[in-house]
Amino acid sequence: MSRVGKRIIEIPSDVTVAIDGSTVTVKGPKGELVNTFNEDMTYNMEDNTLEVVRPSDSKEHRTVHGTTRALINNMVVGVSQGFTKELELVGVGYRAQMQGSKLVLSVGLSHPVEFEPSEDLSISVEGNTNVKIEGINKEYVGALASKIRAVRPPEPYKGKGIRYKDELVRSKEGKTGK
Repeated sequence: MSRVGKRIIEIPSDVTVAIDGSTVTVKGPKGELVNTFNEDMTYNMEDNTLEVVRPSDSKEHRTVHGTTRALINNMVVGVSQGFTKELELVGVGYRAQMQGSKLVLSVGLSHPVEFEPSEDLSISVEGNTNVKIEGINKEYVGALASKIRAVRPPEPYKGKGIRYKDELVRSKEGKTGK
């Protein structure tokens, strides 16, 4: 049995979970998330816990069991606490600033790069080099952080670029090092 799938999801007191067939709706203080999962999965709600149960041990059911449980857990955590990703800009002259709701990056390209977040995400800039992305949907927060990082990924010789906070960038020696 899946180690992830058989774990029980703890639901905080300020979060409500509604299950209608294969559609799961989670409402909390930060917002509401709706997702549709495999129709074969069944859900057992007792008190403040939710358990995802698979109907058989077939390969298809085993593959979606743990994934379904993890996605529902991320929905519960998202509407109660939210998710954040932090990026930092490393390099001379690299800076980020907010213009209205847009994020504008100056990272050594011939033009500034702009990002407009969707309405369920928020971006904030601390200092000139730290960018913080917050939202209730873990997938959208990670996707936006990945797009921003892809503008100028950290390079291995000087370490310049956009990196996740606390990301370890391995340095290489230059041409002279043997």
